Amino acid sequence: MLTPRTFRSVEGAYLALLQQVAGDFEHRITARGNDAREVIGAGFRLPDPRQRLPYLAARKANPVFQFAEALWYLAGRRDLEMIGYYAPSMRAGSADGLTLGGSAYGHTLFTPAAGDTVSPFDRVLELLRGEADSKRGYLPVFSPAELAVSDNPDMACLAGLHLLPRKGRLHMVCSMRANDLDCGLLSDVFSFTMIQEYAAVQLGLELGTYTHLIGSAHVNDRNSERVKQVLAEADTRPHPHNFPFPAMSEETTPDTITRVLEHEELLRTNKARYRADDVARLDVDAYWQQAVLLFEIYRQIRHEETDAVSRDVLEALHPGLRWLCSHRWSACADAGGEQ
Repeated sequence: MLTPRTFRSVEGAYLALLQQVAGDFEHRITARGNDAREVIGAGFRLPDPRQRLPYLAARKANPVFQFAEALWYLAGRRDLEMIGYYAPSMRAGSADGLTLGGSAYGHTLFTPAAGDTVSPFDRVLELLRGEADSKRGYLPVFSPAELAVSDNPDMACLAGLHLLPRKGRLHMVCSMRANDLDCGLLSDVFSFTMIQEYAAVQLGLELGTYTHLIGSAHVNDRNSERVKQVLAEADTRPHPHNFPFPAMSEETTPDTITRVLEHEELLRTNKARYRADDVARLDVDAYWQQAVLLFEIYRQIRHEETDAVSRDVLEALHPGLRWLCSHRWSACADAGGEQ
């Protein structure tokens, strides 16, 4: 039986795809002015979707944005006010300067359609609660209507998510129309596996496998130098870093997401400043306190333009998140460590 290749973490899948497209690509393409190398029909599987973070110094993954984007999706939002703060480049995809269209996946998944009162996500959960071994838990995201918009600046890359409960575990298959392996893959897998884990918690199921399927897997030529640096690091380091990430709290509900985002907004707008002990006393559990700590770090970097982020906040972070922050921002480097 043929199944996608399995990797222990997203890092291994990311490196394998980069190696394939960098050295054994199938096509040279030019799409909307971007020259790229491409492989058609790529994919992989993660047996533990919680291992959704890469620890590669040359890549400098941004855990603040990754948590922000996942929460933005889970809240069903499409506004640029929030997500544009963490990723200003996303503003280029907005037709009106205020909202995003196809790439606002959470709005499609978690907001009821016109004339409905239940979101597609909640409707699928309702289906799965009453139908064992269902094959019908599919959440489409890409819409054919997007093709009718001339010069569409923001067409969904995500085709859909397929939730499959089997023997007490919730598996998910993600289908991508296209994936930029260097720029988009890591944040996509982070957010989609968060959605999968959130769904598992709501259904009272254990987390199953995550399978990621891509129509056009590509790397743009303008990013080829960074890809070379990432692959060189992977080839020369003595061993991969290992920071197993904890499970999402079983108490997580839509209200939890709302509360976390209330704290995010206070920090994003610089209306609050948290020490580590302040975060520990917040109305969210320890798992989601990690996201608030990240938002406080970013507040200090953006609003205080500090040379050194508060050490107590850094030390309260999960070791993997601290490692990523230390390699992303020099203000976090003192407490980064090489665990």
